[in-house]
Amino acid sequence: MTKKKQHEEPSCSIEANSLNEEGTSKEKVLDNEPTKMDVESCTQNPEEETTASNNIDSRGFDEFGFSEELRNTLSQKGYNSPTPIQKAAIPELMLGRDLVGQAQTGTGKTAAFALPILERLHNDGGPPQVLVLAPTRELAMQVAESFRSYAAGHPHLKVLPIYGGADFRYQINSLKRGVDVVVGTPGRVMDHIRQGTLDTRALKCLVLDEADEMLRMGFIDDVEWVLEQLPSDRQMVLFSATMPSEIRRLSKKYLNSPAEITIKATSQKENLIRQRFLIVQNSYKIEALQRVLEAVSEEGVIIFTRTKVITLTVAERLEAIGHSVAVLNGDVPQNQRERTVERLRQGSVNILVATDVAARGLDVDRIGLVINYDMPFDKEAYIHRIGRTGRAGRTGEAVLFVNPRERGFLNNLERAVGQSIDRMEIPSNETINTNRVKRLQDRLLKEVTAERENHKETDILNELILNMEGELNIDAKQIALAAISLSLGKNPLLENGDESWIKQSSQRANRNGRRDDRFKKRGRNEIDNGQPDNHMERFRVEVGYRDRVKPGNLVGAIANETGLKGRMIGRIRIFENYSLVDLPKEMPPNIFNSLKKVKVMNRELQINRN
Repeated sequence: MTKKKQHEEPSCSIEANSLNEEGTSKEKVLDNEPTKMDVESCTQNPEEETTASNNIDSRGFDEFGFSEELRNTLSQKGYNSPTPIQKAAIPELMLGRDLVGQAQTGTGKTAAFALPILERLHNDGGPPQVLVLAPTRELAMQVAESFRSYAAGHPHLKVLPIYGGADFRYQINSLKRGVDVVVGTPGRVMDHIRQGTLDTRALKCLVLDEADEMLRMGFIDDVEWVLEQLPSDRQMVLFSATMPSEIRRLSKKYLNSPAEITIKATSQKENLIRQRFLIVQNSYKIEALQRVLEAVSEEGVIIFTRTKVITLTVAERLEAIGHSVAVLNGDVPQNQRERTVERLRQGSVNILVATDVAARGLDVDRIGLVINYDMPFDKEAYIHRIGRTGRAGRTGEAVLFVNPRERGFLNNLERAVGQSIDRMEIPSNETINTNRVKRLQDRLLKEVTAERENHKETDILNELILNMEGELNIDAKQIALAAISLSLGKNPLLENGDESWIKQSSQRANRNGRRDDRFKKRGRNEIDNGQPDNHMERFRVEVGYRDRVKPGNLVGAIANETGLKGRMIGRIRIFENYSLVDLPKEMPPNIFNSLKKVKVMNRELQINRN
């Protein structure tokens, strides 16, 4: 799978800003130009590992020249036609070209790079030929499983996921025995390269999957270190949901005349997810959460929180009222994480309380509801969170908890998803009771129509009812009521708790809403939080809530480096993975450059003008 030089290859450019009724793209051939493609995403919400049958082309995967073994594997898995990202990327990768792809989760990008890579692999039992870097353990496992799945027709091909938290010696032994494809997280890949246990001399292809997420998690320096250790004559593929300047710089530095593909997401994917928000004070969040769980969904639920501590607090409260709950955060060992996800997939656990890092790459079809218990100030984090539901073409719901001070951030999230997020009220007693009665009725109907596996038990139950009616003179209706009471146990059927706080929260939210409207009319939209004063300039620094940074940390670091007095530093706003700081205009270049390397909470500020 030796990489061909750009001047040795014919190249073309496909411009598909619109699709015709059959879904095929308009093509335009240009000589000696890097390929740039701008393609609308498929409206049927294709999943990466579940289906790719979107009727894009009647020839299906036959047009790519895949081997009979690979075509048979795809046919057995129900992969009938390529998705837009696959249709655009596979021909380029089959030619051995570098590629930059911008596509969201759920567009079929894993198959887009895995299929052509597998087709061009030569199983010689030597060192790894392919390395895939993924931001999290979960995604690394998911991608590795996809490679194994697609390689069903090549039983001797070996794929190994390597990530922190797993047995290091097992990974070393597997690498010694010979592995064709390695899928790993940056940190663990670095460990193996440093110890000489991952031989990269024969590497023919490198894939950076979800590059923007690696940037967001602070791995970009690790990624560059890995890139510097690899052979220069190798194919490189970079996929990213967004293209921040740092990722664009990375692609220009390390990729050789790459094909560039952008898959525009249509509104169909987002429309599959009903997005709503409710306004609640922090002191009532857990009560509101319990009511939402009662009123919205019985399917699998993921609750996202900002910190590990909150995951434990929420899980304990929900367990106390009878919910089946599991926790997924950075402190949970990897083997336990895998068991937890499997229990969620099988339905033995119905609610997962997780942090963003732990749930990255989580793919469970039965998730019907995502609750953002804590506001994600980073729009990419919000998109990732709600993307855990509405998968494989199914519908889902997403509910965002917003305290009154956070309401101004809603517009940012609405712009990110390209649709409005509707307001919902905190469910009242009446709403909860209506839902409980309906669920009970559904359960009774299901039992009436179901047939017990043990017919002898059914006969015994029928005889018991007849005996109670005849000997004890008890009406069948009374027996049914008694049976329902037994099934309910000590839990009351109806909710009669105090709900005065719901009315108070609603009134306060309405007052804040009217105040926000007045701010907007005066040009003081809370989202922008105003412009800096005339003598100030706004800067962005790459530390935020995820780093546990506080305003005082930023003030101290900047003041120490620049000699500015604390009162000369203006407004500071801290977001999930960055912060905005107002500083005096016309800062000398040497001071500005020195600030870039200043560390706060063990992270460089990397200050830039906003």
